[in-house]
Amino acid sequence: MKATLPPPPAGAAKRRRGPRVAVLALVLCSLLVPLAFLFDRSQSGYVTTDERHRQEVVLPSFHHVEKTDGDGTVNGLKQDAPKKTPKGNSAGLHKLKQTDRHNSRVSTKPKVFPTPKVDPSEAVKESTQGTREVKKDRKRENKGTNADEVENAKACQLEFGSYCLWSREHKVVMKDSIVKKLKDQLFVARSYYPSIAKLEGQEELTRVMKQNIQDHERVLSVSTVDADLPSFINKKMDQMEKTIAKAKSCIVDCRNVDRKLRQILDMTEDEAHFHMKQSAFLYNLGAQTLPKSHHCLSMRLTLEFFKSSSLDSDDSSAYKFNADNGRHYVILSKNILAASVVINSTVSSSKEPKNIIFHILTDAQNFYAMKYWFDRNSYREAAVHVVNYEDIIKQKFRVRHLYLSEEFRVLVRSTEQPAGKTRMEYLSLFSHSHFFIPEIFKDLNKVVVLDDDVVVQRDLSFLWNLDMGDKVNGAVEFCGLRLGQVRNLLGSTTFDTKSCAWMSGINVINLDKWRKQKVTENYLLLLKKFMINDETSVRAAAFPLSLLSFQHLIYPLDERLILSGLGYDYAIDEEVARSSAALHYNGNMKPWLELGIPSYRKYWKRFLTPEDKFMDECNVNP
Repeated sequence: MKATLPPPPAGAAKRRRGPRVAVLALVLCSLLVPLAFLFDRSQSGYVTTDERHRQEVVLPSFHHVEKTDGDGTVNGLKQDAPKKTPKGNSAGLHKLKQTDRHNSRVSTKPKVFPTPKVDPSEAVKESTQGTREVKKDRKRENKGTNADEVENAKACQLEFGSYCLWSREHKVVMKDSIVKKLKDQLFVARSYYPSIAKLEGQEELTRVMKQNIQDHERVLSVSTVDADLPSFINKKMDQMEKTIAKAKSCIVDCRNVDRKLRQILDMTEDEAHFHMKQSAFLYNLGAQTLPKSHHCLSMRLTLEFFKSSSLDSDDSSAYKFNADNGRHYVILSKNILAASVVINSTVSSSKEPKNIIFHILTDAQNFYAMKYWFDRNSYREAAVHVVNYEDIIKQKFRVRHLYLSEEFRVLVRSTEQPAGKTRMEYLSLFSHSHFFIPEIFKDLNKVVVLDDDVVVQRDLSFLWNLDMGDKVNGAVEFCGLRLGQVRNLLGSTTFDTKSCAWMSGINVINLDKWRKQKVTENYLLLLKKFMINDETSVRAAAFPLSLLSFQHLIYPLDERLILSGLGYDYAIDEEVARSSAALHYNGNMKPWLELGIPSYRKYWKRFLTPEDKFMDECNVNP
């Protein structure tokens, strides 16, 4: 007999159904919670992800500086102060981004931070704040590009000299939009033309495209600005636009078009570099050529000299020229205005001008113009003696031409830092003609030699009280360049590798010690040893011969005596220029040229002779 169990009570069935419902609810919750998290993440300003190669750690930025000493510098890099973290951003400086636009900046492995809890009411504000921070980061990146622009400017200056500085200052903004659009159309048409010409059944399109290309080239060959364009240019542009649209609708190999565009780009870069070199050459030619107005002034003064009745009149100050008790300045110049400014500035700054005698060594071409100019212009009580250098020297020495101070563009590499930073300097040295000053002024014992691109702003009488001992040449040393760094230019002659280079501009010359040390004779021996044959080699040899001839004979003057670089360096502080005893416009940007740096020309122009009729007639307006 089978036993039967009684049916369960109603309360027990309800108790068993309860756990099943709880399990089902738990399963549903486990599915809904991730979905809710996914929907919520789009509103939050923070993201967690496993793609670590896209993560970026925001670090303080660094910028290159010239010096490494002082606080806040690390291995030649100056560290900026950390940026303040915006309020409400609990992640601090370490913020994760989704974009991989700057993945290559930080090579360190970034840390991953947990997702912070954000109040839903603040989600929109946080998201907007994050967007603003990205914009700020972009602004910082744009500021970082300024460092690259500085480096590019330095590279440009090293390759093309002062021309790059001048061209950046005088850069003209491109306003001719139609010419630019013509060039763009021409580039695109040239890139498509080879591919279209190979397609079958496109002979007519090929012919039209070729004709449009030739028309554009013809127009651009005679038009550089919009004002030069012909009246029918809009019609030509519309035709070219339609032709390019038809070419783009054809099925061509994109690799051929890309290859042609790259070829055009390379050709354009080569052409731009060629024009840059050509412009730099013309710039240097303009810097070394006497302006037309200055040439007119010299010719007019020469004519007036021969028209005047006092051709052979004796100067009332002639007795002073050979007086040993006076303060004698020697200036080598072919430029009337430049020599006039040097004399006027020296006399204006002197406390006792009556004892000053200027000796101007010039060539035969400018001798009469110089003499007439300084005869009709007085400079307080100072005497001016104009000497025809070529007439005096031609009977004694082989080289008869007058050479002014030679300037050399020197690239100096720093040896103190591993990076070896490079800077450019213009080093001015004595020329061939300077070494015959003791032969020309045999009765004088001491002179001060001034370059004609110097402006004197303080009294220089203290130079006559210097005790130079056995030294011959009192000059400002330039220890940024030592003889050991240019040993390849000094030949086989023995020299001290640690000896500093020196600069011309203001030089105190002890003529007695010069003759005793036989500096001129040693220079002529070195000239033969270097086998100098022509004028170009004589000028080029001034660099090694000047440094070797005065080795161990330089008396170092205070570097504050003269401020150099006003002919090429835009970064000189005007307060420093105003307070300097003398200014030296070494470099290509001489103050009497249109190439001169405007902010420095005012120191030179204030010593010009005002309201001279010959300057007005020749339109001389430096």
